[in-house]
Amino acid sequence: MTLLVAVTISDASAQYSQSLYFMNLPQRNSLNPALRPGNRLYVGLPIVSGVTVNLDNNFLNFSDLFIDGIISDSTISFLESGEHLDGILAGLKDKNSIEAQAAVQLFGLGFSVGKDLWVTLDITERVDGNFVLPGDLIRLGINGNEAYIGKSIDLSSLRTDFKYYHEIGIGLSKNLTERIRVGVRGKILFGVAAGSLDNNDLRLRVNEDYTHTLFADMAFNISGPVNVYMNEEGPLDSLSIDESRFKTTEGIISLLTNTGNPGMGIDAGFEYRITDRIAISAAVTDLGFIRWKTDRVNLLTKTRFDFNGLTMQDVYDETVDFEDVINWTLDSLQNSFYVNDESSPFTTFLSPGVTAAASYSPVKAFTFGLLSHTKFIGRQVRQSLTLSGNMNLGYALSATCSYTAVNHRYDNLGAGIAFRGGWLQLYALIDNIPVRWTKVSSGDSSFPMPEDWNTLHARLGMNLSFGNKVKERSSDL
Repeated sequence: MTLLVAVTISDASAQYSQSLYFMNLPQRNSLNPALRPGNRLYVGLPIVSGVTVNLDNNFLNFSDLFIDGIISDSTISFLESGEHLDGILAGLKDKNSIEAQAAVQLFGLGFSVGKDLWVTLDITERVDGNFVLPGDLIRLGINGNEAYIGKSIDLSSLRTDFKYYHEIGIGLSKNLTERIRVGVRGKILFGVAAGSLDNNDLRLRVNEDYTHTLFADMAFNISGPVNVYMNEEGPLDSLSIDESRFKTTEGIISLLTNTGNPGMGIDAGFEYRITDRIAISAAVTDLGFIRWKTDRVNLLTKTRFDFNGLTMQDVYDETVDFEDVINWTLDSLQNSFYVNDESSPFTTFLSPGVTAAASYSPVKAFTFGLLSHTKFIGRQVRQSLTLSGNMNLGYALSATCSYTAVNHRYDNLGAGIAFRGGWLQLYALIDNIPVRWTKVSSGDSSFPMPEDWNTLHARLGMNLSFGNKVKERSSDL
């Protein structure tokens, strides 16, 4: 059940936060390098200055896992045939994605040079993972193959990608004119570990006797501390983490300071003050890649194999164990892979984002904001639109309330607040406050849980902030 709950809320490229964009915080510069905060110097300390978590999926909510708000003794009770399951299947997309991303800022620095130049330096640890399941594959696994007899199902949209890497970013922003400001940030990337699935062809044919024939042409590229074990006949037997790499401090440091997987990226943006009250801005972020050269394993399969027609309904009927079905399927697919002894370096790309924003300030301390963000994740496009009200009382208090349409949901309320007392600035933001709650019962106890929640974007941190700018402008609020 823990795994199912984790999957339900499962989006370190981009690390996007719609609520952050119009706040008077140094971190908003990461969304558009042309933007700058209202102080002359800020310092971000390891870990405490910024922790970001993004979790997304576009096809399951918390409420989908519990029938009538009850935790059953069976971890798959929600798969029982009926209205509840029909509702889940009706909500499936052609591409059902799960994303999990996190970032921890190890160091941050921003300072003014001269009249209007703003310089930044950031060192960040990032983890980025995503997984896409074709809708037909889920329907087949739950409903069985009755509707697909004699048909081939295209599963070429199945993919997965994950990476852990270090990011060093150096940014500059400056006024070109009194009303136009531009910014750019270059990024040096060093990969630690990665896995990437290249799905050239994956088709499943449902035969007349209810068995399945799978045609696969795929490659799974790995860079990291793994051991590969082969069968005597040649195919892959198993993979495991090389624990010997973590037994000594030297081994861990060597892994984390590896510079053999280099990459680079760039962010660019601008802000245009049409009037003292109206502004527009735009940015392109996370254009970049990592070239993986060390600890490489290249697994290939170009095969056809047959397997039985067991479904999740068989598991629910207790004719077979869920673990047996999963293990049999994974073992069959796994044993079709072989190691490419001539494996070459592979490349993974960041997930670029395009931002466009407009703001109106009826008074100096308050701004209405409109923000559009488009994120490109492999072949998928994720679009969000945010309306916000933002209050910035000088440099002491910054607060925001937002409404976001994203991830096929239109009830995402967000909020953020930042206090500054002397040189210490504390902030917290969340883009997806659960609006509807329900109670989930387990035996004699119960506890509250969000009812319709499939997205979480949150930030938390502390900055050391010094000085105010020599000349205040409404564009900096």
